[in-house]
Parts: sequence; structure tokens; C-alpha cells
Amino acid sequence: MQQLKKTSSGIKGLDELTCGGLPAGRPTLVCGGPGCGKTLLATTFLVMGALNDNEPGVFVSFDERIPDLGANVASLGFDLPDLQKRGLIAMDHVFLDRRAIEEAGDYDLEGLFVRLAYAIKKVDARRVVLDSIDSLFAGIPNIAIVRSELTRLFAWLKERGLTVIITAERGDNGITRNGVEEYVSDCVIVLDHRVVEQSSTRRLRVVKYRGSTHGTNEYPFLIDQDGITVLPVTSLGLAQIASTERVASGVASLDAMLEGKGYFKGSSILLGGAAGTGKTSIAAHFAEAACRRGERCAFFSFEESPSQLARNMGSIGIDLQPWVDKGLLRFHAARPSLQGLEPHLALMLKEISDFQPDVAVVDPLSALLAIGSLHQTQGMLLRLIDHLKTVGVTSLFTSLQNHDDQSRIAISSIMDSWIMVENRRAGNDLVRRLHVIKSRGMAHSAEMRRMLITRSGVQLVDLQTGLEGA
Repeated sequence: MQQLKKTSSGIKGLDELTCGGLPAGRPTLVCGGPGCGKTLLATTFLVMGALNDNEPGVFVSFDERIPDLGANVASLGFDLPDLQKRGLIAMDHVFLDRRAIEEAGDYDLEGLFVRLAYAIKKVDARRVVLDSIDSLFAGIPNIAIVRSELTRLFAWLKERGLTVIITAERGDNGITRNGVEEYVSDCVIVLDHRVVEQSSTRRLRVVKYRGSTHGTNEYPFLIDQDGITVLPVTSLGLAQIASTERVASGVASLDAMLEGKGYFKGSSILLGGAAGTGKTSIAAHFAEAACRRGERCAFFSFEESPSQLARNMGSIGIDLQPWVDKGLLRFHAARPSLQGLEPHLALMLKEISDFQPDVAVVDPLSALLAIGSLHQTQGMLLRLIDHLKTVGVTSLFTSLQNHDDQSRIAISSIMDSWIMVENRRAGNDLVRRLHVIKSRGMAHSAEMRRMLITRSGVQLVDLQTGLEGA
């Protein structure tokens, strides 16, 4: 059976959720409200096609002037004037004078066809963008004419084997204002920019795709200095490869509780406990140990700045700055209130994709509850954890948590290892205690250890033992 031919969109993640890209030689409709990224998506499709796939393109704008469009996308590294000079892209601004548009019964798009044909021939185009189709029919109230001319336009483009993106505004009662474009398009992508509890999130959904399976959920996407990145991680299967290789925790006495070998590579470790129990100190040991092995570590902090972390860990003999200078340790610090859950997830996955760490630390997970409900936070973290396991990153998560796992996020069941630390009063002394509650696939000590935070780092000893300098 012949498979539908597809064309790369040039957008990270979009080809994954469309199972290979946009339909080749067919029109794709991209619609959404103002500021959701329609023009940027279409421009990226055109530029990446010209640069990476040897497919020149034509951009026809019915709204923005070409110089304005070039200036808008220059910050993303797209040099449209240079691409025009090199004959990789042809651009045309079609000005529509509303006063000159009258419904005369014989309204048609012959003039547009002539201009399109000229531009296509000029660069031998394989891709076309029409932005935005609403302006083309703004003065035509007769929906029958709109439908007839749209159908004719789409047929004209398909006859020439052109892969096309057509942008349109969202309608009040349907996907588009005219309610026609979505029916004659082979693929329909809806973009959305919503604000929930003062946090904005951009989302993308493939509404339909004729002749192809595709992801049907809503997917968060980012617009930053690197352009558009779509994150198709809403549903992940349980197909991760389980490694038998072990990695050290950075605390020798903790490794001794784990068969003397540490964690499984690619596993997920939850380090729970109350405030002030030393979770971040153990996490810093883990990060430093990875860097000493020559591995890269991504450290996501939601409570402390990189400078504060480096200063605090220096007091217990952990010097993180040299690893930052060598490019092995990268901090990503942000307050949870900076944005919503999905943008946080999007930025974290983008950082993981760009940096490709061997290990990751998230400190603390529970801080994310400040910007989402328990259910929403659990869903976001499940996707993050699954993604890290899929790409083989050994990840350590700290969380404010009790032994019952009920006071906070309640995700201990999906973790490979679960370690609890706590503070207990013993007379006039405060005693820190550590307990490995579970560690799948390995024998591990069930005994509770006293945890000491010393000038030379974290050490675990028998509960009855003390240590000078603690």
C-alpha cells in the first residue's frame, strides 16, 4: 500500500506528531487568533524548506508588507532579503483596497493566479505560503463565492504539486471565520494562545490530516530566539530500555546502601523530605559526581539562583563553579510563578534536547504546585519523567514530602528509587535520618542511617554514631 508522501515542516516536534511532516503537494491550513504564531510557523516552513530541503518557496502576504515581515523574523536568524537575493524565496505583498472590492457576480482570483504563477516560475518553487486568506475575501459577503473560489484556488495549487500553508484567523463559531477553509484543506492545524490564572501558554492541535495518522491531543509549543519548538509528549508508551549500568550517587555511604554501586543509569530517583533536611546537598553531590565522570548535568532549580547554590554547596566542600566553566554543568533557574506548567515543561525539555545531559536534577518538584492543581502538576511531571527515561537521562528529583507521600505530589509510585530524609529531635539535638524506602531491581539496605552534613559533604553513619565537625 502506497504511503502518503510528506514534506518536512522544518519545525522541531511538529514532524513527530504528524508522523513525518505536512502532506506533500497538498494544502495545509494553519489557523488561530492574533499573536498565536501563524505567520512565524508558515515562515519557518518556507525558510527551512529552502535552506535544508532544496525546496524554494513563495510567500504571498495579504496583510504585512514584505520589509516589515523580514524585520519581524530577523531576530530568529531568518534573513529573508538574503534568501530573496539568492533566488531561494520569492515574496509578494498583495494590497487589497477594500473600497475597490465589489461583489459583481463574476468575482474570481485570476489576478492572483497570474502573480502566483510568475513568482513560482521565478524561483522554481515547491512550497507556497498564503498569509492570511481572510484578507483575500474580506469584502465578499456571499459565502457561495468564497467557497467556489477557495476550492478553485486549492485545486490550482494541488495541480502544480505545491506543498502549501494557508493561514487564517479563528472564527467565532468555527475553526475559521468563513467556515470553509477547513473543509477543503487536507491538513488543519489550530494554534492557541491562552492565559490561565495570569500564566500564558501556547498550544497546537492537528484537527485533521487526510490519509495519515497523527497526534490528536493539544501540545505545548514555544516561541523563542530559536523559533518554534513543538513538544509532542502528551502520551508516551512504556517502551524505555532498562540499563543494567550503575552510576554513583556522589555519597559513598549512600552507594553502600545500594549494593555499593549506586543508581541504575537512566532511572528516576525521588528524594523526599521536609525543609532543611539536606535534599539539595545530596542532589549537589549527585551533580558533582556526574561531572567528575566527564558527564553533563542539567540542574533545574526552582528556589535558588545558581550563585546561591554554588555558595551554599561550597560550605560543605562541593565546588560547582569549575564544572560550570568546563561546560559540564548547566543551571536553569526560574521561579515557578514565572509562567505556567506547560511553558516550564516546554523549556525544560528544550534544555534537555539542546544540552543532551547524562544526568538531571530538579530541585524541588513540589514548588510547581504553586502554579497548578495537584492533578495538573502530576500530569506535567509524568511527561517530564517519562521523557527523561526515554532519552536515558538519570534523573534525581527533590520534593517536600512525608513518608506517606500524601502531603505533596504523590508520584513515588512511578519512581525507580525513593529515598526519604527527615529531622528528628533527640533531646537537645536535631538528628537527620535517611531511609531508602525502595529501589527497584536491586538489593538495598532497609536500615535507617543518620545523615551528617559536614565541611566535607554529606555522610551517612549508624544512628548511634556521631561525627566531629558536623
